[in-house]
Amino acid sequence: MEREVPGNCPICQSKIKVSEVRCKECKTVIKGEFELCKFCRLSENQKYFLEAFIKNRGNIKEIEKDLGISYPTVRNKLDEVISVLGYQADKPVIDKKAILEKLKNGEISKDEALNLLKS
Repeated sequence: MEREVPGNCPICQSKIKVSEVRCKECKTVIKGEFELCKFCRLSENQKYFLEAFIKNRGNIKEIEKDLGISYPTVRNKLDEVISVLGYQADKPVIDKKAILEKLKNGEISKDEALNLLKS
């Protein structure tokens, strides 16, 4: 059973550094201090979300359906991934008219509309 290198220390949550890399075939060992990639620092849930995001080509409606979550939850999860990768998530400008139009067309529930208007 293969396991992934944890991106953060399970005790203090600090970044992990890898000090040895070994080839399974020829048994070559490389020692040093290696950084993990940004994506290694994502939690399992964040990786799952990112996989769904990519699979659905970033289409929020499809991600909602695929994961069974609401629009605000998709946005929050995306902002979380953006933050872990070291970027700053810009707060989206709320288009009240578009939200009300979606509500009118039955695309979102009144609770989702309220959450969107509050965010």
